[in-house]
Amino acid sequence: MPDVQELLKKKFGNAAPARTGGKGTPRHKQKRNVARNTNDDKKLQTTLKKLNTQPIQAIEEVNMFKSDGNVIHFSAPKVHAAVPSNTFAIYGNGEDKELTELVPGILNQLGPDSLASLRKLAESYQNMSKETKDADDDDIPDLVAGENFESKVE
Repeated sequence: MPDVQELLKKKFGNAAPARTGGKGTPRHKQKRNVARNTNDDKKLQTTLKKLNTQPIQAIEEVNMFKSDGNVIHFSAPKVHAAVPSNTFAIYGNGEDKELTELVPGILNQLGPDSLASLRKLAESYQNMSKETKDADDDDIPDLVAGENFESKVE
């Protein structure tokens, strides 16, 4: 039976492939760098520098009220502002939430438009609760005076 070294010399000539370990060592897998999407972040930073924005520190949350009554809620966002040009940049992980989820903490942030939508929302909840009470009343029959149901069962 021919030797492994002889077979390698026949196949590759005198330039046998170099082995990085001894016999039986595992092959080394090539490490790949994960492509990060930092290109968008760099573009954003250069655009913010062109607008002469300054970072604003210590902002815990930002709420943007939409016309349909929902709120875009950012917790711990990055905020940049250029006050002379009235330009603000808010970026981070924003969540679309309903106004009712944030009501106790955001009452001091509500403007006249948001207060109106909050009133409409409260009225709709009151109407829904009245409808459920009316529906409950319809399900239970009124008692008839002078009738005994136990005697009819026997």
